[in-house]
Amino acid sequence: MGIALGLMVEVIPSEIVLSYGGYLIANQQITFAGAVIAGTIGGVLAQLFLYWAGYYGGRSFLEKYGKDVLIREKHLDVAEEWFNRYGTGVIFGARFIPVVRHAISIPAGIAKMSFIRFTTLTTTWSIFFLYLGMGLGDNWKQMKEAASPYITDIGIVAGALLLLYLLIQWYKKRNARNGFWHH
Repeated sequence: MGIALGLMVEVIPSEIVLSYGGYLIANQQITFAGAVIAGTIGGVLAQLFLYWAGYYGGRSFLEKYGKDVLIREKHLDVAEEWFNRYGTGVIFGARFIPVVRHAISIPAGIAKMSFIRFTTLTTTWSIFFLYLGMGLGDNWKQMKEAASPYITDIGIVAGALLLLYLLIQWYKKRNARNGFWHH
């Protein structure tokens, strides 16, 4: 319950909440399955409102009421441009960027991204930090130091995969304009 609430409210960064959850798993105080379920509920529920606002209300709804929750039209423009340019794969990569991790849910909803895919990409984030916390054991408080080399490596791999994905998308669009895919 604490993991779910910690992720929904996110007063404490999700990386710390989840790594502590991993510590509790390592000490057999909670189960891995329970922590993943709580992490999914907490991580997705907080984002679900933004996703649904985009999905059901669309851009016009967010332009009208978004200012009440500090969402400006320029934020919508940037998030929507990124999502349209880079596709659904940007959802996972955005989870590693503290401020962007929340805002990216809006264009996911506007674009009618599959709820299952949205949930899967968010759950992967939770599992990663639960495993990291399990591996840290009693040293879970040193999460930042222990995660740094992994975050850098994952960031490099995620960046390379994103670049590869973008190149493939660009190549497909370029060839589609030239009629290559229609022959």
